[in-house]
Amino acid sequence: MKLRIEKNAFIKSWQMAERNTSTTSTLSVLSGIRCLADGSSITLQATDLKTSVTCRAAGVTVEEPGEVVFPIKVVGELFKKVPADSFIVDVQAGKATLLAEKSRYRFTTYPVEEFPKLPVSSAARLLFDTTVGDLARLLDEGTFSGSPNEEFPQYLGTALFQVEGGTVRVVSTDGRRLSLSVADVPKGESTEESRILLPLKGLNELKRVLGTMGDQAPLRALVDDSQAYFQSEGVEFSVRRVDSSFPPYEKILTKNRTTWMTVDRMSFVSALERAELVVRDFSRMIVMNLAPGGSLRISARAPEVGTAAEELDADIDGESLRIAFNARYLLEGLKALHGSLAHLCFNGPNGQMSLSRPGEENFLYVLMPITLPEEEPAAGEDAL
Repeated sequence: MKLRIEKNAFIKSWQMAERNTSTTSTLSVLSGIRCLADGSSITLQATDLKTSVTCRAAGVTVEEPGEVVFPIKVVGELFKKVPADSFIVDVQAGKATLLAEKSRYRFTTYPVEEFPKLPVSSAARLLFDTTVGDLARLLDEGTFSGSPNEEFPQYLGTALFQVEGGTVRVVSTDGRRLSLSVADVPKGESTEESRILLPLKGLNELKRVLGTMGDQAPLRALVDDSQAYFQSEGVEFSVRRVDSSFPPYEKILTKNRTTWMTVDRMSFVSALERAELVVRDFSRMIVMNLAPGGSLRISARAPEVGTAAEELDADIDGESLRIAFNARYLLEGLKALHGSLAHLCFNGPNGQMSLSRPGEENFLYVLMPITLPEEEPAAGEDAL
């Protein structure tokens, strides 16, 4: 195999594949990238046995076809640091030579026959069609409430993909909160699959892959009995399904509300970030006082640290309310929301809070408050 490589264009494809290798596995070949060169193009493949990616590499001219597995630890760094805009890689009998102007490097490759067989989507069924941008939003808004490192129950480390009636929903929960994002999809081919669970760690990697593509690029999601596949712009990313069930989350959603508020999202985020500085190493608790027709007051207090107080303009209606939340959890919901305004509904001081976009139903974040003793003063109120 002999390749002429344009460095800048090729490295983008290489790095996409590189992220899906495994440097901790006992199988050394999993820390390699398989390159398959035919007469006109080169395909890169990488896997950690839980996720895999196949992509067409840009910036490559195939002078002699062939197949090789490059170890990323040495070769990947050479590709990135080679002192030329273009170079030649020649592979013969398991040995590779890299030629770049006056520089020459020789290195050993991994045996091609040891590289695992990757899942293929040729027999997979359509799950839904969408765009890269819409799937990226679904993942941003729908997956952050889960716990990637939780192993029991299994659903805590997954996100639910629910497809029905021309919509796809992505839902995750860690038992204390829940996030849900919805997008319209064409009603194309019918499929038996309507609910599948995918691991959050794999979906986080998928988000990084999507970040290298254009938002308007069409994307197709397919599924078989063991894998889900996401295809767009010459890239196919696969992730292993989780064989478990997701709780009936619809039962906990309620439209009951006693107080509701619309506020500028970034102003709210900035105020919460400042208040969290005080309680970051203590309880992470912030207290909110909502005055209908008035303003939103945010306060925080930590012994031996100090107090914080913020006041924001907001459109507040319903009953007056004093309520406390974990600042990090509240911030994560606000940062995941795509939009300039945040709409929050409260069901009393001890009921669930729901966060959404004003007048829209395609994003929902549900968070339970922290119970405050009746006699406890609002943290930081003396600073106002």
